Amino acid sequence: MPTRTHNDNYDEETPLLPPEPALKKPSKPVPWGQIWILLVLQLAEPLTAQVIYPFTPELVRNLGITHGDESRVGYYVGLMQSIFFATQALTVLHWSRLSDIVGRKPIILTGLFGLSLSMYSFGLSTTYWGAVLRHVLRISYFHPSLTPPSRSLNGALNGNIGVIKSILAEITDPASLPQVYAYMPISWSAGGALGPTIGGSLSRPADRFPNTFGNSGFLKKYPYFLPCAVAATFSAFAWVFTLSFLQETVPSPITFRSLLKNGSRPPQSSSVSELDDAEKPYPLRRLMTRRVLVSVINYGTLSLVDIAYRAIQPLFFSTPIDSGGLGLAPPAIGKILASFGILNGVFQVTCFARAHALWGTKKIFVGGMLCAIPMFALFPVMNALARAHGVGLVVYLAVALQVVSSLGLSLAYGCIFLYISAASPNRASLGATNGLAQLLVSIMRAIGPAATASLFSLSLAEGYLGGEMVYVVLLAISLVSVAFGTTLPREVWQM
Repeated sequence: MPTRTHNDNYDEETPLLPPEPALKKPSKPVPWGQIWILLVLQLAEPLTAQVIYPFTPELVRNLGITHGDESRVGYYVGLMQSIFFATQALTVLHWSRLSDIVGRKPIILTGLFGLSLSMYSFGLSTTYWGAVLRHVLRISYFHPSLTPPSRSLNGALNGNIGVIKSILAEITDPASLPQVYAYMPISWSAGGALGPTIGGSLSRPADRFPNTFGNSGFLKKYPYFLPCAVAATFSAFAWVFTLSFLQETVPSPITFRSLLKNGSRPPQSSSVSELDDAEKPYPLRRLMTRRVLVSVINYGTLSLVDIAYRAIQPLFFSTPIDSGGLGLAPPAIGKILASFGILNGVFQVTCFARAHALWGTKKIFVGGMLCAIPMFALFPVMNALARAHGVGLVVYLAVALQVVSSLGLSLAYGCIFLYISAASPNRASLGATNGLAQLLVSIMRAIGPAATASLFSLSLAEGYLGGEMVYVVLLAISLVSVAFGTTLPREVWQM
């Protein structure tokens, strides 16, 4: 990445951008063809992750694991959501570092294979622990002694997030990165719209569409297979798409055959050994610099706040009004979650680059984190409105206000991606740097759903602070995250 020179007219809030004259004429055009391919591939993860959100509370109730205790639903829902990120945390750094050696494409292909296999398995689960273990199946790829589980397999085989961000930084001129990163949320927004819509509309098809699926004994036995199969099939399509069209960005990657032949130590070809330090991937200990740690920690706090909100939102919507929620059915929950996905995609593409140029990276990041405060504060307000007036227009206006507030939080992602890419010691270490960031994020996302959902259940069961203790804790976490955001520099580091 180009080093920066300071001048009085330079926008210190804008990371990764060279001096102003270069902004007008980037050294190379934006490779939109490859970028759109990456966006399609990235869609597979949010689609498979969020397709289960609308029906997970109903699934937990129907599987009988709670024995009719509504206050325990949140605990088991949170555990199921957390297992993906827990297993991903065990492997994501290794996948990202491996991509610096063997290339980005083989790692992405492996991740897509894991997504597809785990979602087919999840749809065939008939017990709670079977669903959880199958959700964990991705880890059996590394540890053959473990039984093949599904939701965790989904996490362990998937290191695609960090790898895709590394490719984007490698193929894009630094002056064009803010523009390109504005498009990254399209995949998550599309997944956030399509996943809940598919999950809410296609769950229990034999009951919901008896004229079409009423005679299907298979779908009666596996009522959630159809939405899972749709997401799994898309991942399989993305695998073929990657194999056919994605270009490798790592120069002279080492093949898996060479790695197997030489054990865990990659062979040192002349093209690799002759590289100077600026062109070689850094070992992990050399990545632990202040600028990397500050960026990574802020990415972790952002992810914790975001995943806590995403985890508690469908749980709150599905919980009966008398128990502290809104009592909505899966189709209604799916529509609300899908509306956020659509609005977020449009908002990010049309507003992020302009807001970035106007206010700068740090202000947008901190402002986005502040949006978490009204997001969490509106949960008890919505329940109070539902108790007083029922679930009508007033409640849905409050839901809309919450969705709009969450759009601000989403803006923070584009900002922190810029900080992390700029923090990498060199381009050869982009994969490892993004992998380190994704490791902490996966840990936060593993802790977030289980802890938040359990706290939600505990607050309801014990009546702490009138059942609203969970929201007080989440508001406190949000304030701490804002404080961490202020540690980011006004001017992003030079490479």
